[in-house]
Amino acid sequence: MRTLLSNAAPMPFALAAALLFPALATAHFQELIPSVDLVTEETGNEIALDLTFTHPMERGPAMAMEPPVRFGVLGPSGLEDLRETLTPVMVDDQPAFRAEYRITQPGGHQFFVEPAPYWEPAEGVMIVHYTKVVVDAYGAEEGWDDLVGLPVEIQPLTRPYGLWTGNLFRGIVLADGAPVPFAEVEVEWKNDGTVSIPADAFVTQVIKADAQGVFAYAMPRSGWWGFAALIEAEEPMPNPSGEAVPVERGGLIWVHTRDMR
Repeated sequence: MRTLLSNAAPMPFALAAALLFPALATAHFQELIPSVDLVTEETGNEIALDLTFTHPMERGPAMAMEPPVRFGVLGPSGLEDLRETLTPVMVDDQPAFRAEYRITQPGGHQFFVEPAPYWEPAEGVMIVHYTKVVVDAYGAEEGWDDLVGLPVEIQPLTRPYGLWTGNLFRGIVLADGAPVPFAEVEVEWKNDGTVSIPADAFVTQVIKADAQGVFAYAMPRSGWWGFAALIEAEEPMPNPSGEAVPVERGGLIWVHTRDMR
């Protein structure tokens, strides 16, 4: 059968592919990045935390964040609600948040966020990424493997700070407190512009946990690395139109590496 394209000039392959095949969805990562991962006398005890929903390896674009449902820290004194410390900011012309926090005690401080559900029409899912990052204060090196109690959470089996580039990071994926066998974990580096991406497959690294929910990944470059364990919720959630759709629950942790020099 003849088509309208039969008498036209040949269509460039890239354009034809874009028209014939839907765009591949890129990985979404909830960033929770502190200004330092180790608080010392030299750094001072005032830290800033940036919360952005984005594509780290591709350097964006950011997606709109609604005010988080929960934002807090699990520290030496227990759980502390930090929602009142959040300040709205704009990233890539999209709403994001920033917070300031003063650390007053030695010990591990697990900052965490439960963002408002995000509707992703390209995938037909609501996304909720429970995210945390651990900041150690004054060399106490305690509390880094404590559980915050998030619905989906990565419990580190490697201390998540003081890491050299090339170190192996290990963690266990938990959902409702139980290990998730063969959970899929996506890994992205927060690109600072020094690395170009040779092909789409290099954007997001994908690994599988073992039968006990344990995964491992060696981080090949210095900077911030995000690990996202993705699990489909059992119950659907209404999207902005009121239609019940699947929910992607993510358990994320951010860790930082440095080069040996």
